[in-house]
Amino acid sequence: MLLTLLNIPPFFKKLLLFSIDGIAIPFSLWLALSLRYGKIYTDFAYTSFLVFAGLTVLSLSVFVSIGMHRAVLRYAGLKMLETVGVGVLASTGILIALVFLGQEAGFPRSVFIIYGALLFILVGGVRILALRLLGASKSHFNKGKPVAIYGAGDGGRQLVGLLHNGSEYTPVAFLDDDAQLQGRDVEGLKVFDPSESEELNFLQRKGVEEILLAIPSASMDQRKKIIKRLEPLPFYVRTVPDFQKIMSGKAQLDQLEELRLEDLLGRDPVAPDKALLGKCISGKPVLVTGAGGSIGSELCRQIFALNPTVLVLFEQSEFALYQIEHELRQMRIINGHDLEIIPVLGSVTHKNRLQNILSAYAVETVYHAAAYKHVPLVEHNPAEGVANNVFGTLQATEAAIQAGVSDFVLISTDKAVRPANVMGATKRMAEMVLQALQESHPEITLSMVRFGNVLGSSGSVVPLFRKQIKMGGPITVTHADVIRYFMTIPEAVQLVIQAGAIAQGGDVFVLDMGEPVKILDLAKQMIHLAGLKVQDEENPEGDIAIKFTGLRPGEKLYEELLIGENVSGTRHPMIMRAEEEMLPWNELEQLLVDMKQCMKEHDIDKLRALLLEAVKGYQPQHDIEDHIWKKNRSRTAQVETQIPAPADKLH
Repeated sequence: MLLTLLNIPPFFKKLLLFSIDGIAIPFSLWLALSLRYGKIYTDFAYTSFLVFAGLTVLSLSVFVSIGMHRAVLRYAGLKMLETVGVGVLASTGILIALVFLGQEAGFPRSVFIIYGALLFILVGGVRILALRLLGASKSHFNKGKPVAIYGAGDGGRQLVGLLHNGSEYTPVAFLDDDAQLQGRDVEGLKVFDPSESEELNFLQRKGVEEILLAIPSASMDQRKKIIKRLEPLPFYVRTVPDFQKIMSGKAQLDQLEELRLEDLLGRDPVAPDKALLGKCISGKPVLVTGAGGSIGSELCRQIFALNPTVLVLFEQSEFALYQIEHELRQMRIINGHDLEIIPVLGSVTHKNRLQNILSAYAVETVYHAAAYKHVPLVEHNPAEGVANNVFGTLQATEAAIQAGVSDFVLISTDKAVRPANVMGATKRMAEMVLQALQESHPEITLSMVRFGNVLGSSGSVVPLFRKQIKMGGPITVTHADVIRYFMTIPEAVQLVIQAGAIAQGGDVFVLDMGEPVKILDLAKQMIHLAGLKVQDEENPEGDIAIKFTGLRPGEKLYEELLIGENVSGTRHPMIMRAEEEMLPWNELEQLLVDMKQCMKEHDIDKLRALLLEAVKGYQPQHDIEDHIWKKNRSRTAQVETQIPAPADKLH
C-alpha cells in the first residue's frame, strides 16, 4: 500500500493533498464551533453555509498561491511548516472578514483562535505524517550511493536532511577547511580535513566517489578557491541544485549538476548601473542583428527584461530565429508581458531590407551581433568573411543612419587587436567603418565593444572538454602554451548594453576580462574534478590523455584587448575606452571599393593585400587557406605543366 502511494505521479499527489486541505478547512471550522458551543454544531443557516463555502474556496486559493501543494514532501521540513503557518493565518483572516461582511453578530470571536489552531494541526499534521512515512519507506527500501559533502555550514546541514529523506545518496561525512569544525560531529556526521590523506583514504574505503558542494552563500571567488583545493582529490566533484528549487519541486535532488562554467573560470559580477541598462532600451523600439546566435540571443533576453516597446529579431538562420522567438514568446506568456516581438529573416548584407524594417518600426537602438566568428572557417572562406563582417556592418550602419536610428552598437572581439587571422582583421575593419562614418554623421551614436571568449558559446572549449572526458578522452588542446580570456555570456551582454549607453560617438570600448586562462591548465583541472587522472609520461596509467593538435589556421597563442596604451576609464569599473587610430572615410571608401572588386573576381591574393594595407598590425600566421582559391591554383599549375614547350625552329 505504501509503495503504491509512493509511486503515484506528482500531479495526483498534489491533487490528493489539495483534496485533503479542501476537507480540513470546513471540518476545522465545524469542529471549532462544536468545541465552542460544547455540542455538535448543526445550525447550517444560509449565511453560515456561505461562510463555510467562501472560507473553503478562498483559503484553497491562498494555499495554492503560496505553494503549499507545490513543495516536494520528502524534501520538506521547517520551511514547509512556515508555509503552512502563513496559509493558516491567511485563512483565519479570511474567516474574520467573511463573518464581519456577513454581519454574523452572534458569531463567537473565540472560534477564530480555535479554528486557526485546529487547521494548523490538521493541515500541518497531514504533511508531517506523509513526511515520516516517506522517510521511513525510503530508508527501509533503499540505500543510496555514499557521498561526502563539502561545507559543514547551514547549507551542508540542510543538504544532509534532504539526502536522509531521499533514496539516491547516503551522506557519509563532511569535508571542511574550517579547523574549528574539523573532528566534530555535525548532523551525526564527522567533519574531515580535506588535506589529510588518511581521512580521504577512509572515505574511499567507505565507497565514496563523489563530493557534493553545499556552499550556496559562497562568492564566486570563494567557490573558485574551494574547487582549486578539491582538484587534486580523487573524487568527482559536483554541485546540487539550488535548495529553493528542490523545495518548490522545480528540481530534483538527484539532478546533480556538473560544475558550472562560472565555477571554473568566472568571477563575482559587478552590480549593473540600472540607469545605463535602460537608457537605450526602456520604452524604445530595439533591433538585434544575429538575434539567434550565442551573443544575440542573450541580448534579446536581457533587452526583453528592460521593457522596450518593440523587439525586432533579425536573423539569417531560420532555425535559430524560430528558437529565440519561441523562447521569448514563452517568456512573454509567463511574465504577462505585452512586448511586441517581430521575427525577421534576412541578411545584414541586404541594406534595403534592413532599412525598411528599421523605418517601419521606428527603431531607435540597434545591437549588431551578426558576424562570422569562427576563426578557422573564416580563414578558409575569407571573401565571405569580408562580405559579412565588413560589408554587412557597412550596410547595417548605413541603413541605420538613413532610417534615423539614434544608437548603434557593434559587438566586436579581442581578435581585432593586432589580428593574426582574417576574422580578426575583418572585425577591425568593421570597427574602422563605424569610426569613419561617425565623423560625417553626428546625428547617430556609433560605438563598438570588444571582449574575449565567452563561456558556453558555440565552439567554447569547456563543453568540448566535458564531452571528451565523458567519451574517455583524449582531450584535444591546440598548444601547450595557448591562453585565452573568458567571460560568461550574460555578464558580457550586460556590459555591452551599459557600454552602449555610455557612448558619445565613435567609441571603442574594451571590457575587463579578468585574468587570462591557460587552456592546458583548464583541461587538467576538468580531468581532476571528474575524479580522474591525467595520462602522460609521468603517469602512463592515467585515465584521460591530453593531445596537442597544433594551432589552427589563423589562431594565436594569446589574445589582446587593446591597441596602444591610450586607454581611459568610464563610469563603469569594468568598461574602458580605447583611443584608436582610424582612416578617414575617403581613404577607407576606396579600400572598400577595391575589396568589393576582389571579391567579385575571387582574387584572394589581392584581398589579403588590401586587408594588410587597411588593418594596422595584421600579421597572417599562414598562407592563404581559401579552399576554392587553392584548388583553382592547383589546377592552373597542373595545366601549365601539361602544355608542351614550343619546338625549336628548324634552321
